Amino acid sequence: MASKLLLITILIVNVIAFGLAVAAEQRRSSAKIVQDSEVDYNYCVYDSDIATGYGVGAFLFLLVSQVIVMLVSRCFCCGKPLSPGGARALAVVLFITCWIFFFIAEACLLAGSVTNAYHTKYRTIFSEDPPDCQTLRKGVFGAGAAFIFLNTIVSSFYYTNYSRARASFQSYGTGEATVGLGTFK
Repeated sequence: MASKLLLITILIVNVIAFGLAVAAEQRRSSAKIVQDSEVDYNYCVYDSDIATGYGVGAFLFLLVSQVIVMLVSRCFCCGKPLSPGGARALAVVLFITCWIFFFIAEACLLAGSVTNAYHTKYRTIFSEDPPDCQTLRKGVFGAGAAFIFLNTIVSSFYYTNYSRARASFQSYGTGEATVGLGTFK
């Protein structure tokens, strides 16, 4: 059966990743246009860049969680064979879904962190249009947090079904790969 300690560990690591992603969404960089002291040009001033660190932290915690699940389940392709049935079929579907949610969450977190860290250095002189202070659009880290939540649920169900299918497998005979032949008359 599934290890409760492993499920709790995965849950804790994913909750930390979710919390960091939500914190990154709340602390995105914002910018304002400032004029220099001699009133010659305008430029962008950005506030704290802590959201980039939160996003990278969420990225790494989600990566650790996924690696733990895949190492324990031997990435579904190595190790003992699984018994045929509903648990194995559901484990296959959840395995694929888990990886899809993982890639989407990681893409959101990575793109959000990179975009949030980018600061424009443009200046305008005298009466030209004000500079375009680019910032991360709202919801990128939030989407990453949502997919972290979904990945937490799916990876837990995947590991549970994988463990159920692995535990119920019964080897035929002595465990060697043989072809059973009947007696001929």
